[in-house]
Amino acid sequence: MTGRIAAGLLILAAGCATTAVIVLGGRGDEPATRDAAPAAVAEVTKQDLADTTTATGIVGYGRERPLAAAAPGTVTALPAVGSTVRRGGVLFKVDQVPTVLLYGNVPAYRTLRSGVRGADVRQLAENLRELGYRGFTVDDGFSKEIARAVRKWQKGLGVKQTGMVELGRVVFQPDAIRVNDQASGPGTLVHPGSPLLTVTGTEHLVTVRLDETEYRLATIGATATVKTPAGEQVQGKVATAQFVVNSDQGGTTTKVELTVAIGAVGYDRAAVDVTLVSEVRKGVLTVPVAALLALSEGGYGVELADGRIIPVRTGLFAGGRVEVSGQGLAAGLKVGMPT
Repeated sequence: MTGRIAAGLLILAAGCATTAVIVLGGRGDEPATRDAAPAAVAEVTKQDLADTTTATGIVGYGRERPLAAAAPGTVTALPAVGSTVRRGGVLFKVDQVPTVLLYGNVPAYRTLRSGVRGADVRQLAENLRELGYRGFTVDDGFSKEIARAVRKWQKGLGVKQTGMVELGRVVFQPDAIRVNDQASGPGTLVHPGSPLLTVTGTEHLVTVRLDETEYRLATIGATATVKTPAGEQVQGKVATAQFVVNSDQGGTTTKVELTVAIGAVGYDRAAVDVTLVSEVRKGVLTVPVAALLALSEGGYGVELADGRIIPVRTGLFAGGRVEVSGQGLAAGLKVGMPT
């Protein structure tokens, strides 16, 4: 809000250039009176006031992330670009052995077998349960019951039933993924770490970059309105927010990168207008920013149509108006404006 307040004060300075500084009488907040009524007036309104910023965003599926091979061999199958892979689905095959997508936040980093413990074991058990396998307790320990469920799962996949999950046979991702691109192709010889795919989430997202001074808009869950190239307005919410630092020959710049989750739209890689709301004040009294007068005692006031000056407390500045409150102030009153 700092930028808007500063802009408001610049307008005030311009307004005060043609208006004498008002000194209130010595009776507290009692209104003072000017000799002449204002030449121009505006109305005090009661309305919702929102601090908004409109910026350009790009429709897509969010930040891309790579998937790499974890075992050596020859790539024999990859999913089509643009396809969606969900829990239990095959991501790719190396030497005809499938690597399966499971959900979880801990990456696969070791072979899971009887006797090991950890959050990755719990993730495996949770996925087996969601895929319909039963007869075990979901916890951090790889029990013989989980090994039995793994063998049943492996039988369904058509692979060797070892009762353990070798490194490279599963990939943990937070949710379903969309295949964004293929980094390799069938017949490619790969080793652990070789890039195979780039993937994204499956939900349409609008990526917006703002100046770091607009960080107040980086509120997860905040509402946003997206205007499509066809002129439609789609409602969304801020899904992620992070600072992004860029370095080049001109120096280092910091931006605030937001993603806004929206429903399915018929656009990809399209530029859209995104209106973000950082603060909303419901049913408040407002006047044009230019109607504020700087008082010699400090603070601000407004001049009524009959020449009286009443002090006001200011709140949110937005859209050229400012939230005000003060004794005797009401919707419909006329206040002076600079000429």
